Amino acid sequence: MGEALKKVFGIDLGTTYSAIAYVDEHGKPVIVPNQESERITPSVVLFDGESVIVGNTAKESSKVEPDRVVSRIKQQMGDPNYRFEHDGKPYTPEDISSFILRKVVGDAEIALGEKIEDVVITCPAYFGAPEREATMNAGRLAGLNVRSILNEPTAAALAYGLEQGEDQVVLVFDLGGGTFDITMIEIKERLIRVICTGGDHRLGGTLWDEAIVMELSHQFQEQTESADDPLDDPEVLNDLYLQAERGKKTLTQRDKAPFRVTHAGKQARVELDRPKFEELTRHLIDRTISLTREMLADAEAKGYKHYDKVILVGGATRMPQIHDRIVAEFGVEPESYDPDEAVAKGAALFGLKESIQDEVREVLADARGETNSDLVELELVTDDEMTEALDQIERSIGLTLTGPVRDLVHTRVINVLSKSLGVIAKNDQGKDLVYYLLNRNSEVPLENTSDFGTDQADQEGVEIRVVAGERDSTDPADCLNIGLATLNLPASLPANSPIRVTYSINRDGRLSVTAIDLTGGGKIEVDFETEAVMKSEEIEERSSALRMLNVS
Repeated sequence: MGEALKKVFGIDLGTTYSAIAYVDEHGKPVIVPNQESERITPSVVLFDGESVIVGNTAKESSKVEPDRVVSRIKQQMGDPNYRFEHDGKPYTPEDISSFILRKVVGDAEIALGEKIEDVVITCPAYFGAPEREATMNAGRLAGLNVRSILNEPTAAALAYGLEQGEDQVVLVFDLGGGTFDITMIEIKERLIRVICTGGDHRLGGTLWDEAIVMELSHQFQEQTESADDPLDDPEVLNDLYLQAERGKKTLTQRDKAPFRVTHAGKQARVELDRPKFEELTRHLIDRTISLTREMLADAEAKGYKHYDKVILVGGATRMPQIHDRIVAEFGVEPESYDPDEAVAKGAALFGLKESIQDEVREVLADARGETNSDLVELELVTDDEMTEALDQIERSIGLTLTGPVRDLVHTRVINVLSKSLGVIAKNDQGKDLVYYLLNRNSEVPLENTSDFGTDQADQEGVEIRVVAGERDSTDPADCLNIGLATLNLPASLPANSPIRVTYSINRDGRLSVTAIDLTGGGKIEVDFETEAVMKSEEIEERSSALRMLNVS
């Protein structure tokens, strides 16, 4: 888009498929096909000696070499204990995700003939802080400058909202390969505001595949009268998953789908019809509906009782049962909106918005004689100032910024916290309870402070145990441990000496924790220290090691 304007690419790093997009000179978001001329790339990784193969070849290889193939790694993001071993070397979820990113970025670089550095990567709205941090680190390991981690439904709403003329409140029903998000979003001129979000980052289309696989195993044993379970053979199991995914797509178009199960020298032919498929997977749709109702109750508590549309995003929403159930439950006709590509395109639009806003800040800082463009607050910029700045940018890059792109620059994107964040402290009876400082569905960025007291006299230090809760339970057992920080205390402090704890979360969902000993003046500031997070020097070191592997 011209040398003065940094091109920022949007990447949908999906559980089952990934995609990359940019905004072209006409202000339209465009998907960049991979080297196999496909618009989406399977998020599957095959280790092959000193090489890593990502995409369809890796996916097909899972039939014959399942021990060298990793799929659905997104479901492990943020888990500090997960490792995939190959040739005696352990690989983290961030490592494996970085290979997927290198594949989609590398292919796009070949297709466009340019270097790609700046990206916006999306993640499920329901991802907590460790998963977001892991996603950010995967991008860094791939050698990318990650400008932002953007919620998938917000990205889809951005792509959708840019085409809309009227104000509206939409439900984004986002069912991907591995995750489900349900998000209420208000779309207005110059504003995309997330009201509430809910979901389950382990509920996705692959569970529908799994239901088919279980049925095929059952039918095989019944037809062959064999006690052998085909699911015990990794090669057969992977073949069944590939058949299940194809069969699910067939059942989206037709009433029946054929399958063949070959195991231990025996074979069974199975025909699955749509009613049977819907019966096998009804419990999964029930879960999406109950999560939707929970989110609608949260939205109502915030004063939002009405919505105008339901927008279907994510490849799994193509299943007719999703459409039919939404109509039956909520009495609305859902709209399918670019299910496979909306998220990547929305991320690209967000990237363009960020890039132009950076340029606007530079122009305005120059005009005002300021040396630091970060001090320019765009919310306080007048329409006239913005128009003048955009005109100047147009002249410098020799390109016209279209109406929708200009609207995009003015558009504020407001997200919410998907999980409540708290600290574990003892109550008057000495029992550990969770005290929440930041409540879910609050708008971010967000900061809150609370005072606590030391437990005993002469305490050497206090542990700040950070946790995340989904439904605001005060029982630590119901919450996810996020991280631990220790504040050392001076000698001879009496019991109940005040400790002030501050939680601050930025727009990307990254958490900072500060604790101050109000008596002795000691202080710690932890920028989300958790075992799931890599330090920058670790990233540098790890990135160099991973780059020895050729990714194709």
